[in-house]
Amino acid sequence: MFNKRMHNVKVTKSKRMNEIVKPRLEVLSIEQINGIHEYAIQILETIGIKVECDEARNIFHKSGSVSQNGEIIFIKRELVDYALTVVPSRIDIFNKKGEHAFSLEENQENCYFGIGATNINFQDIETNKTRAFSRSNMQVSTKLGDILKNYDMISTLGMPHDVAPENIDLYNALDMYTNTDKPLILLVSDGNKMSEVFQLLDNLNGNISEKPFIIPYFNPISPLILNKTTTDKMLETINYNLPFIFSNYGMYGGTTPITEAGSMAVLTAELLAGLVFSQLIKKSSPIILGSLPAAFEMQTMGSYYSTSSYLMNLASAEMMRFYKIPHCGTSGSGIGRGPDLLASGDLWLNHLTSCIGKVGMVPFVGGNFDSTAFSPATVVLSDYIIGKAKKFAKGFILNDSMTNLKDIELIGHGGNYLTSEQTLESLYNADSDYNFWQSMNHDSWQSSGYPDTQKLLTEYTTELYNKAQNLAESNNHEIERGETLIQKIIKDRKE
Repeated sequence: MFNKRMHNVKVTKSKRMNEIVKPRLEVLSIEQINGIHEYAIQILETIGIKVECDEARNIFHKSGSVSQNGEIIFIKRELVDYALTVVPSRIDIFNKKGEHAFSLEENQENCYFGIGATNINFQDIETNKTRAFSRSNMQVSTKLGDILKNYDMISTLGMPHDVAPENIDLYNALDMYTNTDKPLILLVSDGNKMSEVFQLLDNLNGNISEKPFIIPYFNPISPLILNKTTTDKMLETINYNLPFIFSNYGMYGGTTPITEAGSMAVLTAELLAGLVFSQLIKKSSPIILGSLPAAFEMQTMGSYYSTSSYLMNLASAEMMRFYKIPHCGTSGSGIGRGPDLLASGDLWLNHLTSCIGKVGMVPFVGGNFDSTAFSPATVVLSDYIIGKAKKFAKGFILNDSMTNLKDIELIGHGGNYLTSEQTLESLYNADSDYNFWQSMNHDSWQSSGYPDTQKLLTEYTTELYNKAQNLAESNNHEIERGETLIQKIIKDRKE
């Protein structure tokens, strides 16, 4: 009876069948996307956004599609529609050598990760104790991110204590530039130093605008403030023809409403205000938008990522996809006290959902304690997780070749595929990913002295960090050249 049934079943296959089987994750329907957009427009039209800078307010006014009450600018729907029409939907990012690194676009298929950002402490690999972040930590940790293959970019890792505050941005740019070829996400603390940083990098590399590998990162102030420092940085960057990230950091229950719906409305309104401003400065300015939606911890007066944070992160990515604008999202860092159970749970949740949800950019991996302590071991742990998440998101191929009915018929009933041509070819072409947690059964684990997984991670990270240190030290001649340029910039500033 079974064979008769099978004989009567005709297997049909659409000629248009998509051969790539990919996991998909979506949180918003088109009706919900339109709903968030309408709430955001209502906020911009009736509540408005505070713009602190006279020059920025004048730029808004020249459009003729705003009204004003003091520092509050009310943005009309048609101005948002205009900005959405002219903003680029694709941005090509290059590396330091001028080679294409990756693209950010409206139908984002891949997710790109980086280490960062602006930590004030450095977490010891072996003891997990923290100390003040230094220039040496910046140089070696940048090189660590350069070595690890699952990171696509390096963000400003920390704020060195051994540099005068007014010169930190210059030395950070030099130390990052010197120790990686990967694209750089620059967080410049002082808006007045943007031109100096660009001048330094131009002198080191040549024209940084032609094939941009520098992506500055700016934040408005939630709720609903376009602060002067941010608008000044945007003006400088856009006039330099560089793409940049405009991302808000909202703490729901603190700086944004306690509900996900309220936070999404406020955060989206802020992003649209930044978009409008960018396109009024210069039409078709390349901009990457996104949110870092966090929870507010009233006991510690700090922030942390939660399940709601990750939902809003995915929702923000879907809003930007709807707007056809590249997206930058959260990195899952900040929860742990080292590369521990607390950290790994959030890193897995963030990295996996980001890859499936097509978040785009995830630039700030590696911090603990509310992203105040940079941890090389957390960076290495995340590199492992990101590799797994990226493979999962790739899915698999479904077609005649991969199904291979000929092999199935040849091996038949009760055989095995250990030596089949397809198996051997797959093993030969398989990625040789590192795994510091080697596969062990109970007996081998016991005979090896019960090796602790945390200890294995520590040992592997130490090995990599030592390698990074040796490589960083070989760049001293380039560091010296950059330091000479910095001294000239400082001298010119004083004059």
